[in-house]
Amino acid sequence: MTAIQITGVEKSYPSLKALDGVSLSIGQGEFFGLLGPNGAGKTTLISIMAGLARADRGSVQILGHDVVTDFRAARLNLGVVPQEIVFDPFFTVRETLRLQSGYFGLKNNDAWIDEVMANLDLTAKADANMRELSGGMKRRVLVAQALVHKPPVIVLDEPTAGVDVELRQALWQFISRLNREGHTILLTTHYLEEAEALCHRIAMLKSGRVVALDTTDALLKRISGSSLMLQLAQGALPPALLPLVSQQEAAPAGTKYLLRINHASEVEPILAQVRASGVAIADIALQQASLEDVFLQVMDGRTEAA
Repeated sequence: MTAIQITGVEKSYPSLKALDGVSLSIGQGEFFGLLGPNGAGKTTLISIMAGLARADRGSVQILGHDVVTDFRAARLNLGVVPQEIVFDPFFTVRETLRLQSGYFGLKNNDAWIDEVMANLDLTAKADANMRELSGGMKRRVLVAQALVHKPPVIVLDEPTAGVDVELRQALWQFISRLNREGHTILLTTHYLEEAEALCHRIAMLKSGRVVALDTTDALLKRISGSSLMLQLAQGALPPALLPLVSQQEAAPAGTKYLLRINHASEVEPILAQVRASGVAIADIALQQASLEDVFLQVMDGRTEAA
């Protein structure tokens, strides 16, 4: 079953077309990444999914429920962690989560609230007023609020922005567990290493349009091969290898070269040529293409969309 169906969504503001015919289909149980630069339309799309904004054209369905015509069922099946930190200063953490449970008609939800707080390291702050919490702790509460009704579809809009490494690891362990249990996760993040490690498929938005959509592995393969970093202690790279050089810079000792290669089997012949020329190697490293490399190429228009 499709968890999130986005069909031809358009949204315009007086001086901006935020979304220009976005269509996405996200399967139930997927861990899906939605990436793009600031202003690409990610948060606008999430706002439409959550009912905070209405599309000019197109439709969005959550587990088959239209977010406009069947909004109650759509909201019940959706949990959203917003990018902005918003909180009520008059309640404790536990009271905030109980109140959130009440919005969904949930009674006697304390056992799940305790489990969520424990997984997000909020137990010690359960009776603290929201005003007393640090920014990172407030963000943890936002995550807990989104999960308090056990939604089958969870949307995370920059959930780890400005938080410490410890929370980041705890959050991803918990979210990955929920995904293994069948929850659908939609993630937006500027930490591309997170998306590369967690997401099964990724869509990239630019100026309100989907410019790439594929599995993470397929996107990584769009950049042919890898790079071999050679730092020479003295001498120069053999002339036969110069066509492979994609980057060259001065290093504290010698010169550093970045060579394009298609397969690891090419490394030994390259090293043999360097040794035969009598050049001393100070450092060497094989660098694989990353999602950041793919993202930059897609945003620069140097690789085709799916």
